[in-house]
Amino acid sequence: MGVPQAMAALRDKASLVRESLQKSQTITESMVSILGSFDHRLSSLETAMRPTQIRTHSIRRAHENIDKTLKAAEAILGRFDLTRKAEAKILRGPHEDLESYLEAIDQLRSNLQYFTTHKCFKSTSGIITHANNLLTKAISKLEDEFRNLLTNYSKVVEPDRLFDGLPDSLRPSATSPGKRNDSKKDSDNQKNSENAVYTPPTLIPPRVLPLLHNLAQQMVQAGHQQQLFRIYRDTRASVLEQSLRKLGVERLSKDDVQKMQWEVLEAKIGNWIHYMRIAVKLLFAGEKKVCDQILAGIDSLRDQCYAEITANSVSVLLSFGEAIAKSKRSPEKLFVLLDMYEIMRELQSEIDYLFGTKSCTEMRESAQSLTKRLAQTAQETFGDFEEAVAKDATKTAVLDGTVHPLTSYVINYVKFLFDYKTTLEQLFQEFEESDTEAQLKTLTTRIMEALQTNLDGKSKQYKDPALTQLFLMNNMHYIVRSVRRSEAKDLLGDDWVQIHRRIVQQHANQYKRISWAKVLQCVTIQGAAPAGGGGILGGDSGSGISRAMVKDRFKNFNAQFEDLHMRQCQWNVPDSELRESLRLAVAEVLLPAYRSFHKRFGPMAESGKNPCKYIKYKPEDLERMLSEFFEGKTCVEQKR
Repeated sequence: MGVPQAMAALRDKASLVRESLQKSQTITESMVSILGSFDHRLSSLETAMRPTQIRTHSIRRAHENIDKTLKAAEAILGRFDLTRKAEAKILRGPHEDLESYLEAIDQLRSNLQYFTTHKCFKSTSGIITHANNLLTKAISKLEDEFRNLLTNYSKVVEPDRLFDGLPDSLRPSATSPGKRNDSKKDSDNQKNSENAVYTPPTLIPPRVLPLLHNLAQQMVQAGHQQQLFRIYRDTRASVLEQSLRKLGVERLSKDDVQKMQWEVLEAKIGNWIHYMRIAVKLLFAGEKKVCDQILAGIDSLRDQCYAEITANSVSVLLSFGEAIAKSKRSPEKLFVLLDMYEIMRELQSEIDYLFGTKSCTEMRESAQSLTKRLAQTAQETFGDFEEAVAKDATKTAVLDGTVHPLTSYVINYVKFLFDYKTTLEQLFQEFEESDTEAQLKTLTTRIMEALQTNLDGKSKQYKDPALTQLFLMNNMHYIVRSVRRSEAKDLLGDDWVQIHRRIVQQHANQYKRISWAKVLQCVTIQGAAPAGGGGILGGDSGSGISRAMVKDRFKNFNAQFEDLHMRQCQWNVPDSELRESLRLAVAEVLLPAYRSFHKRFGPMAESGKNPCKYIKYKPEDLERMLSEFFEGKTCVEQKR
């Protein structure tokens, strides 16, 4: 194909394209015109429909408001209905169904809160006023119910029920209260007492406690804490005090204590110790348990209630202890003071627990103060006792030279001190940290020294120096023997015992020298060689001794021996071993001397007139008569 043809074909195609473009332009313009028309129509339609849309939206909002109003009205009506039902239950009172009554109060309180926060209609204030009045009535009935329940179930605890809560060893059947065991208790008994199990009585039935707790909670929520406090305190305090009175607890002043006979006072102290255990471990412990359960969650009120419930009872108990501690001191009170101190120490941890809150500070400190005062009074009584022993001026004459009552009293006193050894060590530590055993040794030694000094003074009352020595021998022997048989030996030591045994022997030797020296002279000739161990004249009758001298010697011997026999049979050596030992010591000196003198010079006296007047006794007679010495017999008994 040639170029002209190609060009012609290209022009044709270009022409076709131009026509197509022109058609497309025309169509586009037509479409723009059509669309423009649609936009105008839609705008007109929208303008026409706007009022309809507004009405539709208003209708929808109205429906929504109606729904909300209906729901609010339904809720309000529901609250009215609940209030009406709660009111019906409240008006019936809590007696029939306490749990339902408490639920009604909760519901009424909830409704009141609801109406207080939804004050959107005219009668709201009236409803609130009515609900408040109703709630006031409800709480008033609640108070009455709380008071009635608490009063009805708060019963005085009989003594027998309290005794049942004690360990077996502390029950009255085992050890009567008011009587102190003179043998006291050893460390095992004390340990058993500390580890013993106490069972507090049931003061209020367990099934009632939750009801009382719920009532208390409702009263607190209603702002009636003070009413709750007064009702609970007055009811429980009265029952507690009556329980103690029935047990035997009484308030006694210092003047009351001072006027009592010692036997009566001692019994009351024994009772007080028993009452303290029962009060602290049973009654106060049980009271705290009940208080903690009923007033759980109301801590400040609970602590104050417990403090005021127990305050008067604690005061009555402690005031007796204070009266004893402040009363006039005397030696016989020492051991009851130690008993009282011991029980306060035993109960100290329990008291600290039961009265550990701020509200109970005064009672806790009062108990601690009493413990200190008892310790102080006991310590001062030690000093008084030592001084009383040293200065004892009783004129009670011990005519037979036996153990003086003061000696047995002091020794028994010291024995009791060692029964309280653990208590004494605790007492010493109240005032200073030191070697308590050394303190006890010093105390015991001083008391022993005071006793010996006093006995030395009393021995000077005897006109017969031999009886003086016998008296001192008897008393020192009693002291040494008692120490050897008690715990005091371990404290004072073997050296103390040995030193004082030698003192006993010294007094025995002095007695022999003073009593028998003159008698022995009668059967001894000066310048004669000793015979037998009695220092008897040797040689024969031709030694220049006249018959008259021999008779005079026998006569003097008889008179002096009979005088000694008459007097010293009335003297007393109460310890059988010491008595036999002393007789033997005399016999070992006297009998050989008399036998030798009788053998050598008896024939000279027998050869004269009335030999029986001079040789009245054979050696066997003397031995028999010596066995009658130191028996403490009266003159009448000797004649028999």
